[in-house]
Amino acid sequence: MGLLTIGAFAKASRLSPKALRLYDELGLLPPAHVDPVTGYRRYAPDQVERARLVAWLRRLGMPLVRIRHVCSLDARDAAQEIRSFWARAEADFAARRDLVAFLVGHLEREDPAVTTTASPLSIRYAAGSDVGLVREANQDTAYAGSRLLAVADGCGDGGARASAAAVEALKYLETDGIPAGGLLDVLADAVEQAEQAVDGAARAGSAAEGTGTTLTAMLWTGSQLALVHIGDCRVYLLRDGELFRITHDHTVVQTMIDEGRISPEEAASHPQRSMLVRALGSGADATADLRLHDAGDGDRYLLCSDGLPTVVPDGEIQQVLTDAPEPERAVRELVALANGAGGPDNVSCVVADVVAGA
Repeated sequence: MGLLTIGAFAKASRLSPKALRLYDELGLLPPAHVDPVTGYRRYAPDQVERARLVAWLRRLGMPLVRIRHVCSLDARDAAQEIRSFWARAEADFAARRDLVAFLVGHLEREDPAVTTTASPLSIRYAAGSDVGLVREANQDTAYAGSRLLAVADGCGDGGARASAAAVEALKYLETDGIPAGGLLDVLADAVEQAEQAVDGAARAGSAAEGTGTTLTAMLWTGSQLALVHIGDCRVYLLRDGELFRITHDHTVVQTMIDEGRISPEEAASHPQRSMLVRALGSGADATADLRLHDAGDGDRYLLCSDGLPTVVPDGEIQQVLTDAPEPERAVRELVALANGAGGPDNVSCVVADVVAGA
């Protein structure tokens, strides 16, 4: 079979002539021959398969630069690259889905036509932090108040200052009211203020480079808990005897799990398991996950630094949260579990119970 005209090739590849001209200009899909006089493009039949791959990847929403990279790989590596791209796309979609749910839930509660007849709720809480058995200093900060629950895990030489500054920057939420319809703006402003505080703490130290912190906080609104999450601290919910993890780690290893490159079992011993892709300071992405959780009487929330789940299985965490009658006791027992498992890292916990009554 001879060379195909651009029209015939467009039909065979399911790409428009306009797209083919663009991909030629970008070096993504150059024609086999270009007439030096007329500039008319002709394509070889064996280019159809590559062109169809480009068309399918464009339907997935893959950027042209990444498509060029995929097309340069062998079949196995190309498949892995596509898998990685789609895992990231699904994660981004999930984040937008959470934001949509946040907005819808908050706006519905602001609707004057919606009335609430449920009994008023409040929270009982406790916080604790321990240096562990290996580290010389504690870079964690834990805080629990009548409205704000927060855990931060600092990194770098100024990590302790950074985590303390991030939590301190949020404490105004304890006393300031939330304007009608303004919860999302309040949380966004809080993250911005925390980021500025961390930057200030880093500059105040002798080793600003690499100084940063994670931040995971929940703001009690009276019937809901609004979540702000950056990094690898975690939030668990114990509801009706079942334990649910409601945060997603922002780490290199978690990204590799999401993309199918490694298994959760392999992640436990991976040398990059503590490397963050999102944090406040340290030059990382500071984009926060924001979610809104309807609270129910009997719910128990746990916020913890990674020093707990790194060494204590979820089943043991669930057992303590189920059996401990008061938040204070749950915090003590969880810290003791981490230290009993070697205490290789600082460990911080905040436990909050949702109870009926003001």
